[in-house]
Amino acid sequence: MYQGANQEFIEFTNVGGAAVDMSGWSYDDDSRTIGAVNLSAYGLVLPGQSVLLTESSEADFRAAWSLSSSVRIIGGLTTNLGRNDEINLFDAVGALADRLTYGDQNLPGSIRTQTRSGWVMPAGVGQNNILMWTLAASGDASGSRVSAGGDSGNPGVYPFSSFPVPGQQPRNRAVWLS
Repeated sequence: MYQGANQEFIEFTNVGGAAVDMSGWSYDDDSRTIGAVNLSAYGLVLPGQSVLLTESSEADFRAAWSLSSSVRIIGGLTTNLGRNDEINLFDAVGALADRLTYGDQNLPGSIRTQTRSGWVMPAGVGQNNILMWTLAASGDASGSRVSAGGDSGNPGVYPFSSFPVPGQQPRNRAVWLS
């Protein structure tokens, strides 16, 4: 979500069958710079676990969304998202782990995630296809709710996580709920 009342956020969820050590992993937007935003503070992310990156402070974001202390949050993001942008997740060796290009102006028919987050069904996980995403609405299939500031989303939870048998998936994937 970008330009939310409670600040923008990006959510990464381990939908793989094994834990992922995010030490050395990084995020960047459409400039695609490896190492731009260090995600090492997440450490080991278990299967089904979601972690959050937000421009607000960890404490403010946690309070706005009533998140428990078990949800891992990195606050103070300054590489902010725009209406038409890209989310790039790089692993510890600098390889692209996942990417999502979005923007309702550049990709007609796609969702606009201003003050409302988006979520993807399992069929769209790992695909760079914003047309497979749904705009959050309070009480929807992903369990979206309204924040203290009036934004809609479900940060900290991806209810559709499926955990494949180890070895059936070439690598762990991450899904964005931005």
